[in-house]
Amino acid sequence: MIDWTSWIGTIVAIGIALAVALVAIFGLRLIAKLLSRRIAWMHDLDRRVRSSWAALCIVLAVWIAAAVTAPGREAWWPGVSHALLIAAILAAAWFLAAIVSFGFEALLDSEQESASGAERRRRRTQILVIQRLSIVLIGVVAIGAVLFSFPALRVVGTSLLASAGIVSVIAGLAAQSIFGNLIAGVQIAFTDAIRVGDVVVIEGEWGRIGEINLSYVVVYIWDERRLVIPCSYFITTPIETWTRKTDAILGTVYMDLDWRVPMDEVRAKFQQIIEESDAWDRRSSSVYVTDAQGGHVTVRFVMSSKDSSDQWVLRCHVREQIMTWLQQEHPEALPQSRVTLEK
Repeated sequence: MIDWTSWIGTIVAIGIALAVALVAIFGLRLIAKLLSRRIAWMHDLDRRVRSSWAALCIVLAVWIAAAVTAPGREAWWPGVSHALLIAAILAAAWFLAAIVSFGFEALLDSEQESASGAERRRRRTQILVIQRLSIVLIGVVAIGAVLFSFPALRVVGTSLLASAGIVSVIAGLAAQSIFGNLIAGVQIAFTDAIRVGDVVVIEGEWGRIGEINLSYVVVYIWDERRLVIPCSYFITTPIETWTRKTDAILGTVYMDLDWRVPMDEVRAKFQQIIEESDAWDRRSSSVYVTDAQGGHVTVRFVMSSKDSSDQWVLRCHVREQIMTWLQQEHPEALPQSRVTLEK
């Protein structure tokens, strides 16, 4: 008969508890492996939560086994028990955060398959912001629960755990820069001002919205630089977006040419160039003289593409081809400076 109040009984109890924990840990992995044959995402879910689940099971096993055996009767046990309680709370929060993150990532994958264009970007942005808010909320609740375990800090823990307390804290500090950016980040997501993947021009830089975090936005500049901007910037400052409703866009090329430029031939050549290019989506095209001042006229070429990347390629292609063609076939159409000498 084992005396569970002895240290030998404690060692045996902890060994049994750890064995049960291992059964729970590997049992979950086995169940996930069996279910993954029918449910594809079960393997990924198991991979995401296995570490946090193992930590939670081990902490609980050691805590329960020690509490019912010899350590539970020692004077130092309350302090150790409190530390194990905090570890259990943090491990549970880690486990829950892993499940929540996996769920939102799976939702993002399904949205990418079911939606397209501007609608996909809108949903993706909102899901990402909700995901980050959920993780922050789990962290706040976990910290509140830890504080609640300290008698001296129970009032602080209660205020953090209570929803009215959370709202009051955020509202009271929203005037400060960091919390103003947090609120602006939520506002950006649900007012649909910008979305992940949108093409924008900000501070004279062309790029795409790469990340929308709770306090800042990262713009991926075309030359692989990164522009990090506080969320409040997008609430207070006008920005230029090229993909608000659709990715399709019109582009223009301006050329200053001589008055003798043969416009009919230029139009025919321009139409030939864009029809041979895969970057033209065949929605719109035109060539007009938009200005005539001094010794030259300004010719505007307008062309459409399905997105900004194709538009950039098409504009460069048209500019190069028209320039080369004029040099070879109509050099008289190139800009010239005229000087009249009177005798």
